[in-house]
Amino acid sequence: MIDYIKGTITELTPTDLTLECYGIGYHILISLQTYERLNGQSETKVFIHHTLREDEELYYGFATKEERGLFRLLIGVSGIGAATARMMLSSLTTEEINNAILSEDINKIKSIKGIGLKSAQRLILELKDKIVKGSGQDNSTLFSPTSNAVSEEAATALVMLGFTKANVNKAIAAVLKEKPSASLEEIIKLALKRL
Repeated sequence: MIDYIKGTITELTPTDLTLECYGIGYHILISLQTYERLNGQSETKVFIHHTLREDEELYYGFATKEERGLFRLLIGVSGIGAATARMMLSSLTTEEINNAILSEDINKIKSIKGIGLKSAQRLILELKDKIVKGSGQDNSTLFSPTSNAVSEEAATALVMLGFTKANVNKAIAAVLKEKPSASLEEIIKLALKRL
Protein backbone atom coordinates (compact mmCIF):
# COMPACT_ATOMS: atom_id res chain seq x y z
CA MET A 1 0.00 0.00 0.00
CA ILE A 2 1.29 3.46 -0.90
CA ASP A 3 1.32 5.97 1.98
CA TYR A 4 2.73 8.95 0.10
CA ILE A 5 4.59 9.93 -3.05
CA LYS A 6 7.36 12.53 -2.94
CA GLY A 7 8.51 14.09 -6.16
CA THR A 8 8.43 16.89 -8.71
CA ILE A 9 5.15 18.46 -9.81
CA THR A 10 5.10 18.37 -13.61
CA GLU A 11 1.44 19.38 -14.03
CA LEU A 12 -1.00 20.93 -11.58
CA THR A 13 -4.65 21.86 -12.06
CA PRO A 14 -7.38 22.49 -9.45
CA THR A 15 -8.58 18.87 -9.87
CA ASP A 16 -5.46 16.79 -10.49
CA LEU A 17 -1.70 16.72 -10.64
CA THR A 18 1.08 14.73 -12.23
CA LEU A 19 3.85 13.98 -9.76
CA GLU A 20 7.11 12.60 -11.15
CA CYS A 21 9.03 10.25 -8.88
CA TYR A 22 12.13 8.43 -10.18
CA GLY A 23 11.05 8.83 -13.81
CA ILE A 24 7.45 7.71 -13.27
CA GLY A 25 4.65 10.29 -13.60
CA TYR A 26 1.76 9.53 -11.24
CA HIS A 27 -1.62 11.01 -12.19
CA ILE A 28 -3.27 11.97 -8.89
CA LEU A 29 -6.77 13.34 -8.28
CA ILE A 30 -6.82 16.17 -5.74
CA SER A 31 -9.21 18.55 -4.00
CA LEU A 32 -9.16 22.32 -4.33
CA GLN A 33 -7.88 22.42 -0.73
CA THR A 34 -4.79 20.43 -1.73
CA TYR A 35 -4.37 22.46 -4.93
CA GLU A 36 -4.20 25.69 -2.90
CA ARG A 37 -1.43 24.22 -0.72
CA LEU A 38 0.59 22.88 -3.65
CA ASN A 39 0.19 25.84 -6.02
CA GLY A 40 3.55 27.51 -6.61
CA GLN A 41 5.61 24.54 -5.38
CA SER A 42 7.86 22.45 -7.60
CA GLU A 43 8.63 19.61 -5.16
CA THR A 44 6.08 18.10 -2.77
CA LYS A 45 4.97 15.10 -0.77
CA VAL A 46 1.38 13.97 -1.35
CA PHE A 47 -0.45 11.50 0.92
CA ILE A 48 -2.21 8.86 -1.16
CA HIS A 49 -5.50 6.99 -1.02
CA HIS A 50 -5.35 4.21 -3.61
CA THR A 51 -8.53 2.83 -5.19
CA LEU A 52 -8.39 -0.32 -7.31
CA ARG A 53 -11.41 -1.66 -9.17
CA GLU A 54 -11.80 -4.16 -12.00
CA ASP A 55 -11.83 -1.44 -14.63
CA GLU A 56 -9.74 1.38 -13.11
CA GLU A 57 -6.96 2.29 -10.73
CA LEU A 58 -7.06 5.74 -9.12
CA TYR A 59 -4.78 7.70 -6.81
CA TYR A 60 -6.33 10.42 -4.64
CA GLY A 61 -3.75 12.81 -3.24
CA PHE A 62 -3.84 15.05 -0.17
CA ALA A 63 -1.49 17.74 1.12
CA THR A 64 -2.02 16.59 4.73
CA LYS A 65 -2.72 13.34 6.58
CA GLU A 66 -5.71 15.05 8.23
CA GLU A 67 -7.38 15.70 4.88
CA ARG A 68 -6.76 12.11 3.77
CA GLY A 69 -8.14 10.81 7.08
CA LEU A 70 -11.31 12.85 6.65
CA PHE A 71 -11.64 11.69 3.02
CA ARG A 72 -11.49 8.07 4.23
CA LEU A 73 -14.14 8.75 6.87
CA LEU A 74 -16.38 10.44 4.29
CA ILE A 75 -16.19 7.60 1.75
CA GLY A 76 -17.04 5.18 4.57
CA VAL A 77 -20.49 6.76 4.83
CA SER A 78 -23.22 5.00 2.85
CA GLY A 79 -24.07 6.97 -0.29
CA ILE A 80 -20.88 9.08 -0.26
CA GLY A 81 -18.47 8.13 -3.00
CA ALA A 82 -14.97 9.35 -3.72
CA ALA A 83 -16.24 12.04 -6.14
CA THR A 84 -18.63 13.47 -3.53
CA ALA A 85 -15.97 13.35 -0.79
CA ARG A 86 -13.55 15.19 -3.08
CA MET A 87 -16.26 17.78 -3.83
CA MET A 88 -16.77 18.27 -0.07
CA LEU A 89 -13.04 18.78 0.49
CA SER A 90 -12.99 21.25 -2.41
CA SER A 91 -15.95 23.23 -1.03
CA LEU A 92 -14.91 23.41 2.64
CA THR A 93 -11.65 23.02 4.55
CA THR A 94 -11.00 19.91 6.66
CA GLU A 95 -11.54 21.97 9.80
CA GLU A 96 -14.83 23.44 8.50
CA ILE A 97 -16.18 19.96 7.70
CA ASN A 98 -15.11 18.60 11.11
CA ASN A 99 -16.71 21.57 12.88
CA ALA A 100 -19.92 21.30 10.83
CA ILE A 101 -20.23 17.60 11.71
CA LEU A 102 -19.40 18.12 15.40
CA SER A 103 -21.83 21.06 15.74
CA GLU A 104 -24.47 19.22 13.63
CA ASP A 105 -24.63 22.15 11.18
CA ILE A 106 -26.82 20.49 8.52
CA ASN A 107 -27.16 23.69 6.47
CA LYS A 108 -23.37 24.06 6.12
CA ILE A 109 -23.06 20.46 4.91
CA LYS A 110 -26.09 20.83 2.61
CA SER A 111 -24.46 23.89 1.01
CA ILE A 112 -22.04 21.49 -0.73
CA LYS A 113 -23.06 20.53 -4.27
CA GLY A 114 -24.39 16.98 -4.37
CA ILE A 115 -25.26 16.77 -0.65
CA GLY A 116 -28.94 16.71 0.22
CA LEU A 117 -30.72 16.71 3.56
CA LYS A 118 -30.63 12.90 4.00
CA SER A 119 -26.93 12.67 3.10
CA ALA A 120 -26.10 15.53 5.49
CA GLN A 121 -28.03 13.86 8.33
CA ARG A 122 -26.37 10.50 7.61
CA LEU A 123 -22.91 12.13 7.58
CA ILE A 124 -23.49 13.72 10.98
CA LEU A 125 -25.00 10.56 12.46
CA GLU A 126 -22.23 8.24 11.23
CA LEU A 127 -19.20 10.52 11.67
CA LYS A 128 -19.82 12.64 14.77
CA ASP A 129 -18.44 10.02 17.20
CA LYS A 130 -15.63 9.00 14.83
CA ILE A 131 -14.41 12.58 14.51
CA VAL A 132 -14.58 13.11 18.30
CA LYS A 133 -12.60 9.90 18.76
CA GLY A 134 -10.21 10.96 16.00
CA SER A 135 -10.50 7.57 14.31
CA GLY A 136 -8.91 7.46 10.89
CA GLN A 137 -7.24 10.82 11.25
CA ASP A 138 -4.69 12.76 13.23
CA ASN A 139 -6.17 14.46 16.29
CA SER A 140 -4.41 17.71 15.34
CA THR A 141 -7.59 18.62 13.44
CA LEU A 142 -9.35 18.73 16.79
CA PHE A 143 -6.60 19.86 19.15
CA SER A 144 -3.80 22.32 18.61
CA PRO A 145 -0.39 20.64 18.27
CA THR A 146 0.75 21.83 21.70
CA SER A 147 -2.35 20.53 23.46
CA ASN A 148 -2.41 17.20 21.57
CA ALA A 149 0.16 15.46 23.79
CA VAL A 150 -1.44 16.99 26.90
CA SER A 151 -4.92 15.85 25.84
CA GLU A 152 -3.66 12.30 25.21
CA GLU A 153 -2.08 12.25 28.65
CA ALA A 154 -5.33 13.52 30.19
CA ALA A 155 -7.30 10.88 28.26
CA THR A 156 -5.02 8.10 29.51
CA ALA A 157 -5.41 9.32 33.11
CA LEU A 158 -9.21 9.45 32.85
CA VAL A 159 -9.45 6.01 31.23
CA MET A 160 -7.32 4.63 34.08
CA LEU A 161 -9.89 6.12 36.48
CA GLY A 162 -12.48 3.84 34.87
CA PHE A 163 -14.21 6.06 32.29
CA THR A 164 -14.79 4.80 28.74
CA LYS A 165 -12.48 6.09 26.00
CA ALA A 166 -15.43 7.44 23.95
CA ASN A 167 -16.84 9.48 26.86
CA VAL A 168 -13.38 10.70 27.85
CA ASN A 169 -12.63 11.93 24.29
CA LYS A 170 -15.96 13.76 24.10
CA ALA A 171 -15.38 15.45 27.44
CA ILE A 172 -11.82 16.48 26.54
CA ALA A 173 -12.91 17.79 23.13
CA ALA A 174 -15.60 19.90 24.84
CA VAL A 175 -13.08 21.23 27.40
CA LEU A 176 -10.53 22.16 24.73
CA LYS A 177 -13.19 23.81 22.60
CA GLU A 178 -14.01 26.15 25.50
CA LYS A 179 -10.45 26.52 26.78
CA PRO A 180 -7.85 25.56 24.12
CA SER A 181 -4.86 26.53 26.28
CA ALA A 182 -5.90 24.47 29.32
CA SER A 183 -3.12 22.73 31.28
CA LEU A 184 -3.12 18.99 31.96
CA GLU A 185 -4.59 19.49 35.44
CA GLU A 186 -7.30 21.84 34.14
CA ILE A 187 -8.28 19.43 31.37
CA ILE A 188 -8.64 16.56 33.84
CA LYS A 189 -10.61 18.63 36.38
CA LEU A 190 -12.96 20.14 33.80
CA ALA A 191 -13.41 16.80 32.00
CA LEU A 192 -14.29 15.09 35.32
CA LYS A 193 -17.14 17.57 35.78
CA ARG A 194 -18.53 16.45 32.40
CA LEU A 195 -18.19 12.71 33.03
